[in-house]
Parts: sequence; structure tokens; C-alpha cells
Amino acid sequence: MIIIILGAPGVGKGSYARILQEKLNIPHISTGDILRKAINDGTPLGEKVKSFVSKGELVPDDIMLEVVRQRISEPDARNGFILDGFPRTIIQAEGLKKLLEKMGKSVDYIINMILDDETIVKRLSSRRQCPHCGAIYNMLSNPPQNDELCDICGEKVIIRPDDQPDTVRFRLKVYNEKTKPLIEYYEKEKGYIIFNTSPSIEVGTKALLEKLGI
Repeated sequence: MIIIILGAPGVGKGSYARILQEKLNIPHISTGDILRKAINDGTPLGEKVKSFVSKGELVPDDIMLEVVRQRISEPDARNGFILDGFPRTIIQAEGLKKLLEKMGKSVDYIINMILDDETIVKRLSSRRQCPHCGAIYNMLSNPPQNDELCDICGEKVIIRPDDQPDTVRFRLKVYNEKTKPLIEYYEKEKGYIIFNTSPSIEVGTKALLEKLGI
């Protein structure tokens, strides 16, 4: 099964993608995670995208398409995958469709996750990440047990530059402007679903699995 999860930063794409990954036994491919790892590792890709990510801007389409092409060609994605954070533009959507056609595949579901902007700002500006092991926390709903020290390795957790409130609002503005045409593009596709992520993760999970017939 191939699933695309659309939605603004902080809407809950990653949380639900990980649940679907366990249920379906297919990889959760987060392009945001791929880019952040490349930046942290100082790879050529990381150097290319660092300035875009730190400002909350969209990474150019050609770079993103190549990142996704490489990832979905790996053996663990043979039986399907969940795309989180990609595509973001119509060019990316059309590029993905061509990539999949060459592989003899197509998208089964497009899940458009929605949530109001201020709730997203509150969620993201409360998020913290361990700079050493990458563990993610939320100071409101899932804080580290020992003040601001990572439960796994003891490193002090930090707020990512792209989670600063002003940057989050800019990211939402960019998302809404750039992605509106993409939503209109996918609304016409078979398997398009709108999913509101405001309920608890437990309630939301049950509703989403029912929508997908899982």
C-alpha cells in the first residue's frame, strides 16, 4: 500500500504515520527527517538544503524528487510506503506520479490532515529534540522525565530553529500559499481523505483506521 500524508507542519503527520507503519509493516518516509539528518551529518545534500530549512522555506522541487526517488527505490519500500511531508507542490506530485508509473505502482490513499494554525503553533513551539540521539519530546504532552534532559542519553534537549514560534507561523504561511493548489489537485484523485487531527491520538487512530478499512 502507498499512502501520502498531507498537512501543515505540526498537524500530526509523523505520529499517525508511525502508527500506520506498524499496522501495515511498510516504511514511514519523512522527507523532513531525511533533510534534517543530512544537515546534521554535513552531507552535500545537507549543505544544499540548510538555508531553506532554517528559514522555513520549501526545498526546490528537483532536489526533493531526487531524495524521494532514492528512498523509495530501497528494498524496504518494495511493498509500499508512507510519504510524510512530500509532495508539497504540484510539480512534486506530478514527478512522483511519473516515478511510480515507471515502477508499475500508484498511490492508494491521500490523507489530508487538518488542524487550526494556533494549535499548531502551540504544539510545535513546545517541541524539543535531543541533539545527540534525535529523540523528540513535547514540553506540554510528553516532556523528558528529568527536567530538560533526554531520557535516553541525558543530553539537554533543544528547540529546533524551525520550531521557533515566528518561524512556525512563516512555515504555515508558506504551506498554505504553496500547498493550496496541491490540495485542489489531489481532491480529484481516488483515495483522497480529509482527516481532522484535533481529537486525542487514541480516538483519532481508531477513526483513521476505519477510514482506511484497516
